[in-house]
Amino acid sequence: MENNLKDKILQLKKKRGAKILAHYYQRGEIQDIADAVGDSYYLSKVAKDCNEQVIVFCGVKFMAESAKILSPEKTVILPVMDAGCPMADMAEGHEVEELKKKHPKAKVVCYINSSAEVKALSDVCCTSSNALNIIRNIDEEEIIFLPDKNLGEYIQEQVPEKKFIIWNGFCITHKRVRHKEIIQAKDIHKDMVIVTHPECEKEIRDESDFIGSTGEIINFVNTSSNKKFLIVTEEGVLHQMDSKDNKEFYMPGGSMVCVNMKKTRLEDVYNSLLNMKNKIELKEDIRIKASTALKNMHKLGG
Repeated sequence: MENNLKDKILQLKKKRGAKILAHYYQRGEIQDIADAVGDSYYLSKVAKDCNEQVIVFCGVKFMAESAKILSPEKTVILPVMDAGCPMADMAEGHEVEELKKKHPKAKVVCYINSSAEVKALSDVCCTSSNALNIIRNIDEEEIIFLPDKNLGEYIQEQVPEKKFIIWNGFCITHKRVRHKEIIQAKDIHKDMVIVTHPECEKEIRDESDFIGSTGEIINFVNTSSNKKFLIVTEEGVLHQMDSKDNKEFYMPGGSMVCVNMKKTRLEDVYNSLLNMKNKIELKEDIRIKASTALKNMHKLGG
């Protein structure tokens, strides 16, 4: 049944002239049918540069919005329209405007995990893979960073000469990780390498051997000579990890699941292509302003 549905999706994709993109946190079967799998930065670039005029973005809403912001002439479809991001919802436009008034000299850097409205109020966007480069390439000394407190604090540790005003948002999936879970894993597996996403709390990051974005984590694990890893990010990344050479992967607490990322199923991808539904629509004035922040991300990201 699953293979039959996959075949139908591939046929529809060809008929619609579509490109299917999937984030690393998507279900394995969704990653398998995608033309490109990656983190937010990579997928935003693929969506912008590809020739296809229909983009099926298997991720959450801010990702599909970002593709639409950069390519307004393309049809961007989000298979499950209520696949949102609680972190992105923690920053609202009017709150950002008030903070900007208090710090008029600051550059506003927003994590890509933010709404189109917040992007429109920002000077530059970033992802976890390029945030450090972007901050270093900004001339201004004062930075408003939002909405992720943990990523902001992690970058601040690397660039202490800058003054950061950091929003108090967070990823609910990474925030669930408990320090005792890391300690217990280290006690049981003395030779375990701990790899962590910077969206984790500082006490988790401090126990880690490697900190990086989803793509960086996958690359680190796949090229490492170590055999045993504690993967401290959403478990969808395991689908891209190479388990040959007897590599073993563990998750804190046994699993780490983003419920929004896991909402997308093969049926949703098929139905969205069949009916050309769940198209992303943005107000043009918001889109134009937000596009500046995203274009600056590609310019300053290095």
